[in-house]
Amino acid sequence: MTPIETLKTYWGHDTFRPMQECIIEEALAGRDVLAILPTGGGKSVCFQVPAMMKDGLALVVTPLVALMKDQVQNLAARGIKAIAVHAGLNRHEVDLALNNAAYGDCKFLYVSPERLQTRLFQSYLPVLPISFIVVDEAHCISQWGYDFRPEYLEIGALRGSVNAPVIALTATATPTVAEDIMDRLGFKERNLLKSGFERPNLSYIVRRSEDKTGQLVSVCNGVPGSGIVYVRNRKKAEEIAKMLRDEGVSASFYHAGIGSAVRALRQEDWKADRIRVMVCTNAFGMGIDKPDVRFVVHFDLPDSPEAYFQEAGRAGRDGKPSYAVLLWNDGDRKRLAQIEKVSFPSLDFIEDIYHKVHIFHGIPYDTGMGRQLKFDLVAFCKHFHLQQAPVFYAIAYLKRAGHWTFCEDMDIQTRVQVAVDRTALYGIELPDARMVPLLETLMRSYTGLFSYPVSIDEEDIARKCGLTIPELRQLLYGLSVNHIIKYIPADRSDVIFILHDRLHEGNVDLAPKRYEMLRSVYHERVETMLSFVAEEDECRSHYLLRYFGQEDSADCGKCDICRERAKHPQDLATRLKAFIKAPYTLADVRTAFGTIDTAWLDVLRELIDSGEVPPYES
Repeated sequence: MTPIETLKTYWGHDTFRPMQECIIEEALAGRDVLAILPTGGGKSVCFQVPAMMKDGLALVVTPLVALMKDQVQNLAARGIKAIAVHAGLNRHEVDLALNNAAYGDCKFLYVSPERLQTRLFQSYLPVLPISFIVVDEAHCISQWGYDFRPEYLEIGALRGSVNAPVIALTATATPTVAEDIMDRLGFKERNLLKSGFERPNLSYIVRRSEDKTGQLVSVCNGVPGSGIVYVRNRKKAEEIAKMLRDEGVSASFYHAGIGSAVRALRQEDWKADRIRVMVCTNAFGMGIDKPDVRFVVHFDLPDSPEAYFQEAGRAGRDGKPSYAVLLWNDGDRKRLAQIEKVSFPSLDFIEDIYHKVHIFHGIPYDTGMGRQLKFDLVAFCKHFHLQQAPVFYAIAYLKRAGHWTFCEDMDIQTRVQVAVDRTALYGIELPDARMVPLLETLMRSYTGLFSYPVSIDEEDIARKCGLTIPELRQLLYGLSVNHIIKYIPADRSDVIFILHDRLHEGNVDLAPKRYEMLRSVYHERVETMLSFVAEEDECRSHYLLRYFGQEDSADCGKCDICRERAKHPQDLATRLKAFIKAPYTLADVRTAFGTIDTAWLDVLRELIDSGEVPPYES
């Protein structure tokens, strides 16, 4: 089948969106390709169609669990087998999934980037029939990107063992970031395909207001349909959602602190229009494909054009008129300046936090590699009398510097540590005979049990011991009560995974040059956002597109600046006279200014009648 026949057969579409077919042809020709498409531009089709046309399976690397689940379900509904491996699965489930991917008729294997270097994944890599390496949210591999994730760097290492072309996809990459992506993914030759970022149905509205809540209520009441309201923190999400409900607006809130089950339920209620407006932090929206979002409101000023462009772009993905509203005031300027300061604590402070985390968990020098730590930020800061914000950013930078991984709100497996000496263990009289083979199985299956709490696979241990999961947990609890083991049941928490033994003071590599580069780039992004909201002359769409390297875009005619211009015929006349230098058509005017409505046409005719510009050609 041809690409268009494949699209028709599995997705029911007769035509591709802009750039999709070009990207697919490059991939099918075996060339590495970086595709930059706007939010809602149909990135998934760019790798799903070529994968369906090739033998084997596409290995899709993405950090978004919600995206994995959604796409696996959507593909299954089309009769296509896809498998997802993410942090919510235990070892047995991962083993089974990878076995099915290797030896079944699977076409797509979705994995999170941190899975790539695990022993289990590496053991299956030689037998996985990989046709394409797909890198979603590819900007995460670039340290110049606004959302760099160190675990993405492992993707480049796949090129040495997997002979398959790369399809890298992102909605937000400046020219500098695009070059860095291709370098880090080991592109054999530069191959960047970029669609125009214009969203002709989306109106960017920036409002300076001291009464943000009043403006928000006005937007919710004035624009029919569903919406998203982005706020800076969890507490504000809850407060704004309550305020909207008090005003008669169907609203709820979403953030990383409410638990995965509740988040999933609220997400589904919003997608099904049982909730009209979702007030949320940036934890919401990634990978969520709801086409009929009529408005996105930023209640707080974002700290980067990339974040703003991507979040605003979740409105109007069905092509119908929609609004991206950004509310700001002088308080936002002060808040961003404070956030910038807090986001980059001193390197001395960061190294101090590195050691305090180890001390907090009882980890001495030259030990700790492979430890998984349940990390309670509030308890940690209370213990050391520290403020939470700079500690959080110090921990995040230590992740970026490669000292540990840090995952928020993660499923934690049951952990066990033997609390008695190995020689004394066999002299203890156990209250239940089943405890003896259980302890033996644990010691055969895991190393380090006598040194620190080790994560165990309950399902695997229960199967080996001929127990049910409840029976296993009861026995573990009994061993704990008798002070034979330290038993930490499964839980959800923030987690730090230590990547190497604890270093001595003064030997913690914090890459000071990289740190200064990151701080400089962050400052530039903040300044760009401040300039964007203060802009009074340049079209909002043109401003954003220029930031992403697209210089030849037309004014949108729909943003607050373009609408204000339309009220002043003299301004229109000045701009038209500056543009018209040679023979032209009405289509040329429309291309240049994004509109040819009555106001523009009336001014143009007046200029023609007065002889100030030549007539247009038919």
